[in-house]
Amino acid sequence: MRVYLLSILTLLAGSTLLGAENSERLLTILSTADEETQMMALVLSSQALQQGAEVTVLLCGQAGYLATEVGESRKFAPPDRSPRDLVRALLRQGATVELCAIFLPNRELTEEDLLEGVRVARPAAITRLILDDKTRLLSF
Repeated sequence: MRVYLLSILTLLAGSTLLGAENSERLLTILSTADEETQMMALVLSSQALQQGAEVTVLLCGQAGYLATEVGESRKFAPPDRSPRDLVRALLRQGATVELCAIFLPNRELTEEDLLEGVRVARPAAITRLILDDKTRLLSF
């Protein structure tokens, strides 16, 4: 009986480790200025996070402003939230939100203008994420 129980515990521990090893990753690259599309991209990213995926959102182009307090961010119904609100929620829930490395140097903005928790992307790290077989890629 002890051997059988030990075998079951070993199997369960192994499957838990295997499940962690095979976790899904989602990289959402968001560059559109269209706020409705921004909203949907962030909703999908949020859903992936809630379903256990490791989520990274890369904000580029006009969507880069979502990483700052600069400009307005229109609220949508439902849920009466803006794309910027969803970026903040993703950060609170443990997602990684990064800003394209060339965004700040080409505007009159600095890292001090970023929302708390947003960091400037490192191209080599983003490339590794893209090339990883466990990463699913969404681009808007």
